[in-house]
Amino acid sequence: MFDKNLTRLLSILVIVLAIFLAIQAYNGFQEGKYIGKDIMPSNTITVSAAGEVFAKPDIAQISVSAVREAKTVLEAQKSHTESINKIVAYLKDSGIEEKDIRTSAYNIYPRYDYLRDKGQVFRGYEVSQTLDVKIRDLEKVGKILGGVAEMGANQVGGINFVIDDEDAVKEEARKQAIDKAKEKADQIAKDLGVSFGRLVSFYESSGDFPIYRSYMTEGMGGAEPVPVPEIPSGENKVTVTINLTYEIK
Repeated sequence: MFDKNLTRLLSILVIVLAIFLAIQAYNGFQEGKYIGKDIMPSNTITVSAAGEVFAKPDIAQISVSAVREAKTVLEAQKSHTESINKIVAYLKDSGIEEKDIRTSAYNIYPRYDYLRDKGQVFRGYEVSQTLDVKIRDLEKVGKILGGVAEMGANQVGGINFVIDDEDAVKEEARKQAIDKAKEKADQIAKDLGVSFGRLVSFYESSGDFPIYRSYMTEGMGGAEPVPVPEIPSGENKVTVTINLTYEIK
């Protein structure tokens, strides 16, 4: 009887020890996940600053569309194809590289008229295609806008002036923002009578503010030459906002 009780007691002790060791091993694993990682200090202060850089854009992006309508799909497509091919050929002749001409939409729709006495009456089919075009020589923007209208484009717009190497401009704005934030942090530390320790967090957001213009024409091409409009590109403002979080000693 004594041997049985002793055996049972030893079995219970082995089970309890096994459970204890398993718990210790799990806790050790959890602690191991944080080895080498700093805990965010409880006493911190965050300062924000923005850097702004104005730069002249060097690329114009425009949207060019040709819309044609006819009684049948084939007739509408034929008329549209002739126009869009003339537009693309003109763009290439004007020095626009093929990589800078991209179709962003191509649609075929049935068109209807709504008459008071007859209701919905089928009119024909409309075929439309939109090209997104990059113009890298800004001196040609006005001429190209007039030229595509002569070639048959009847919707031109969405002019957007952008900076090709925007990263370099953002880097300049970022440096400006960091310098401002450091100066601000030094002043706050003096005003509060404290000193700041290490930098524990950095956050950045940025944005550019291009100039948008529109130029629309209802001409179908092949008529009188379209006057060349003046298209000033102005400047773009690139803004970088940063947040620096310091530990308070």
